[in-house]
Amino acid sequence: MKKTSSFSPQSPCPCGTPSSYEACCGRWHHGTQRLQAPDAQTLMRSRYAAFVLDELDYLLETWHRSTRPASLEPNAPGTQWLGLDVRGHAQQDDDHATVEFVARSRQNGRAARLHEVSRFVREDGRWFYVDGDFVEKARPAGARRTR
Repeated sequence: MKKTSSFSPQSPCPCGTPSSYEACCGRWHHGTQRLQAPDAQTLMRSRYAAFVLDELDYLLETWHRSTRPASLEPNAPGTQWLGLDVRGHAQQDDDHATVEFVARSRQNGRAARLHEVSRFVREDGRWFYVDGDFVEKARPAGARRTR
């Protein structure tokens, strides 16, 4: 079930820009500009908003066919998305880019953090998410990992 049915297009965009959802990621999710994010960073932001709003079709359609899962599950009950921090964006060439980001959430009261460097490719004028590498939070010198 999509959350957009109860989410106002005039609400602030979940991706964290000062624009409304309709003027920001909503245009990539629905309407005449659907699936036409102009660059990898915009696609990444629109995918974050799609995760927040359970826009599963959009997520699958913007996932490159070489790595796309067969299906996605909606957010688990009790999931609250808290924000997105884009750390960097690098364009390798006209058709390849990376975006580093941190997405924060709370799941049943427990904080979660996803820090990833994502890879994107443009094919036939459309950007797609390919995959990403998780970035582990650096531990202070001398700190031990607990299990």
